[in-house]
Amino acid sequence: MSYKAPRILIIPGLHDSGPAHWQTWLQGQYRDARRVTQRDASRPELERWAERIQRTLEVAGTGEWLAVAHSFGCLALARHLADHSDSPIREALLVAPAEPDKFGLAEALPHQRLPRRSRLIASSNDPWMSAASAARWAYRWGSSYSNLGNVGHINAEAGFGPLPVARSWVEAARARAAAEQRPRHAEFHEWAFAV
Repeated sequence: MSYKAPRILIIPGLHDSGPAHWQTWLQGQYRDARRVTQRDASRPELERWAERIQRTLEVAGTGEWLAVAHSFGCLALARHLADHSDSPIREALLVAPAEPDKFGLAEALPHQRLPRRSRLIASSNDPWMSAASAARWAYRWGSSYSNLGNVGHINAEAGFGPLPVARSWVEAARARAAAEQRPRHAEFHEWAFAV
């Protein structure tokens, strides 16, 4: 069986990610990418959003995924990963999470390491979550953490159409997945050096 690279799962925040948003740009870079579409993207209902992630994965079929979430979508993704230990998501990118306390959801989120490798990207002046809070959640979730500086909520309104750091993360995560698969699908002649 030939190796299949993980697909990209886009998980937008409140009000979805419009045509000028970096998530839409990233989705356009990968023809097999999927987007989680909420029935009502204006209502932040954590359980329903997390379940929608699960439903999208079920409909999309088998295979591994790299999840790229933004804002409230980050909270839904964290909840999904905590609820589904068998999730086909192998790595998660959490960009500019929304502050759980703004929605009264801090207790509904996992307060321990997420069961998948993750990276959290924040901003020094994000109106939706302070840099200190972002660092605390990254620590709780066992996520690698980076702060892009004074770049607002890392969305279209803050000037982000393309977000090259997100694409770099996808490519690095795909490379890690391929490296893990290599011994399983290597041809005999690739092992000849060991003889």
